Amino acid sequence: MHKEEKIKVGISIGDLNGIGGELIIKTFEDSRVLDFCTPIVFASAKTFTFLKKHFKSEIRFNGIYDLNKMVHGKINVINVWKEHVDIKFGVEDQKIGKYAIRSFTAATKALKEGKVDVLLTAPINKHNIQSEDFNFPGHTDYLNQELEGQSLMFMVTNSLKVGLLTDHIPVKDIANNITEDLILSKINTINQTLVKDFAIRRPKIALLGINPHTGDNGVIGEEDDTLLRPAIKKAQDEGTLVFGPYSADSFFGSDNYKNFDAVLAAYHDQGLIPFKTLSFGQGVNFTAGLNKVRTSPDHGTAYEIAGKGVADINSFKEALFYGIQIYKNRQMYDDISKNPLKKHRQKS
Repeated sequence: MHKEEKIKVGISIGDLNGIGGELIIKTFEDSRVLDFCTPIVFASAKTFTFLKKHFKSEIRFNGIYDLNKMVHGKINVINVWKEHVDIKFGVEDQKIGKYAIRSFTAATKALKEGKVDVLLTAPINKHNIQSEDFNFPGHTDYLNQELEGQSLMFMVTNSLKVGLLTDHIPVKDIANNITEDLILSKINTINQTLVKDFAIRRPKIALLGINPHTGDNGVIGEEDDTLLRPAIKKAQDEGTLVFGPYSADSFFGSDNYKNFDAVLAAYHDQGLIPFKTLSFGQGVNFTAGLNKVRTSPDHGTAYEIAGKGVADINSFKEALFYGIQIYKNRQMYDDISKNPLKKHRQKS
């Protein structure tokens, strides 16, 4: 791959009092990573210099004010702000939350405009980012507003992929937010992302039940019979390989998940507790269903270890490489779709 063809990865720095800066520095201290992408960190040269000194890193970077001035083969830091930022590791701070959002919204704008190819987001604190200008539960909801498509939180590793029917809503509101249209939409999004983003030709999808034991024929709730089963039947009639609903309590412990390419859970903890139990530190949060690629690590700001130099970079590094691979898979899918003769030759 020629230097000018390298995938440009925009990186929002996350909560500066958390571990985001450390993750970025540690990841790119390995210069071999620059063979795969051109990173652009949305922060400031002053802030990045502070982080570099704090973590005693010899990493070199290219400070820029214009994305057109990025240099391939180097870490680029674009100045989203100029002033000094008072970083106090491990402390939740509303002012720091504002810098996290300035970084994130600037990176999202660059993604929308095609100035970066992939967005990689370091962890934020969902509480200290709230303001009159930014009133979203997290990254995904904002991206859903700004980009084309319908977002789906998709937690992925090589062996396990979990999507959510509902994500950041209270448990008491889950059943009322699940409709047949929502189920069919999420099934379709997962099916399409497995085909286009993960190059799986005929994906098999499992759908978990809403109620314990999928309602036990209406004894513990009727939603599985009135909502999930009819939606599954409709999706199957349209040619999608989706099955269930499965009782969530035994689905992962029995290794049944290994029989499917992805799992669609009814709500946040139903899907993310088993995912993080099986994959914590290796998993990636991918925002599926949108016209642009965004990934992030599967953990939060980790205030308790921030600034200590002990943060594990594996999930962040996985998120970087997943973003790059998904971007390439989309290019390949689009290329094959536009050139059916190429597809025929590959089959021959």
